[in-house]
Amino acid sequence: MDWQASLSILVTVAVLGTLIFTNVRPHIVMMAALTIFSATGILTPSEALSGFSNSGLITVAAMFMVAAGIHASGGVDILVNRVLGTPTTLRSAMLRIYAPVVLLSGFLNNTPVVATMIPAIHAWCQKIGISPSRLMIPLSYSAILGGTLTMIGTSTNLIVNGQYQTLTGSDGFSLFFITLIGIPVAIAGGTFMLLFFPYLLPKANQQKEAFTDLREFTLEVSVATDGPLVGKTVQEAGLRNLRRVYLVEIERGDTVLTAVSSQVTLQGGDRLVFAGETQAISQLLRINGIVPSCTQDETALSKSRPERCLVEAVVSPHCAAIGQAIRDARFRDRYGAVVLAVARNGERIQGSLGTIKLQAGDTLLLEARPAFVSRQRFNRDFLLISDLGKETPQHDRAYLAWGILIAVVGAAGLGIINMLDASLIGAGLMIVTGCLNTNQAERSLDLTVLITIAASFALGAALQKTGVAAMLAENIALLSDYKPWLMLILTYVTVSILTEIITNNAAAVLMLPITLEMTDKLGLAHEPFVLAIMMAASASFATPLGYQTNLMVYGPGGYKFSDFLRVGIPMNIFVGAFTIAVIWVLFPLT
Repeated sequence: MDWQASLSILVTVAVLGTLIFTNVRPHIVMMAALTIFSATGILTPSEALSGFSNSGLITVAAMFMVAAGIHASGGVDILVNRVLGTPTTLRSAMLRIYAPVVLLSGFLNNTPVVATMIPAIHAWCQKIGISPSRLMIPLSYSAILGGTLTMIGTSTNLIVNGQYQTLTGSDGFSLFFITLIGIPVAIAGGTFMLLFFPYLLPKANQQKEAFTDLREFTLEVSVATDGPLVGKTVQEAGLRNLRRVYLVEIERGDTVLTAVSSQVTLQGGDRLVFAGETQAISQLLRINGIVPSCTQDETALSKSRPERCLVEAVVSPHCAAIGQAIRDARFRDRYGAVVLAVARNGERIQGSLGTIKLQAGDTLLLEARPAFVSRQRFNRDFLLISDLGKETPQHDRAYLAWGILIAVVGAAGLGIINMLDASLIGAGLMIVTGCLNTNQAERSLDLTVLITIAASFALGAALQKTGVAAMLAENIALLSDYKPWLMLILTYVTVSILTEIITNNAAAVLMLPITLEMTDKLGLAHEPFVLAIMMAASASFATPLGYQTNLMVYGPGGYKFSDFLRVGIPMNIFVGAFTIAVIWVLFPLT
């Protein structure tokens, strides 16, 4: 083994260790690996950057925009409103969610599908009297299963197809290549959920209770009319750097000043709303010029105001504020919003709000300016933006957006044009027809995901070029005693474990060159093993961090980490065993 192979192994181990044990974001890790491979000459510049021109990556980007067009036009809302209805049992409610979500996720990126469904499911749960904790995990798992129906169902399928084309020089796979496996697995997975989830899912929804009473985490005082604070700025009055609370808004007559700047000048009679420890009211009243609020019959935030909106948002793994205390995260400057409360593991975090360090999956209750929701809808700092106001969606181009999607899928499915061209044309039509404006199209492109995918191609290329993939493939073959069925199981299990601890795309891209080397060495067909990689990379149920939609429902469902383990581990085992069995029956391994 030469130094290039040794360095490739070292970089691969470092990448895995960094992704597992640190909070360094995946695109930074993958770009660092790409830089090392290019700078040391292991890969030529063109080889290192080949992922950025890969057809699979461009298809993913275009499908982000197609999905955003369906989402922005209200296309998903129409389906939700017509399908959900009024079920009388938990199982019938799960079935009503499962059917449309599986279908939608087969042809759209499941992130906007789940993002649209979450607030709808919350409202629906109140109507039918079922706790959201009973339906949010089924929502996520249905989206995951739906992603296995077609090659455009998840970005992972497209990326595996694109890397397969690069490594083998073949034309890749058709739109419905995975469907023969995906349909029976989706049906079996849905049946498993209907039979066992009513006994496994938590019955209580603590998250809904966490943000119910605004009095529990806000407190209000007033500025004395003739007091010493009149005419002073918020900073000069000493109201900016209080330890246990911080200023959210100022109610002044008929107007409200939200996300208050330090330079706002106080006026007599201003009603000040603070967030934090409600026990700190005595601390505020010690300030000369602060008096108790004269209207304690209702909280200021309970009134509907055009200047503000209350928003629930789930912190994404890509959020720049992760690891920072709320006080240091500059929410006012960065997002035009302030944090009122934080829930984690289904319960609101007590104590000093400003010192809470944010983690991926935290649910935030924010007070923001009205533009916040539309501005953040397609950004990746928050996986879910749920406006708690009464915003009415516009559906005037919803049917047109559905028509474009059907045309894209039909053209690619019938082989009229390839998936890349179909997705690019679909994205262009979404913009040209007004289903999606250019700002929304730009925001729908998750650059961190795209960079991660493109850079991870360099890791796969280096493993193959230096012979490391061949060495690992030989070891897997030895471990399986050269039995094809055992190699198939090991491939699936390895990808499944990697998907739970790193990203699903990275797990798939890492394993594909190893698997191709193994199958070529033993003269086995590629297809069943490629299918195993695609399915294992998508079938991530055991943790909220393993798959993006799991993280999206983590907070709104009021779940604890253990809830996912209790439900997801049996689901992982069942879906994995069933998938391997279906591949074994339908695809010859030799």
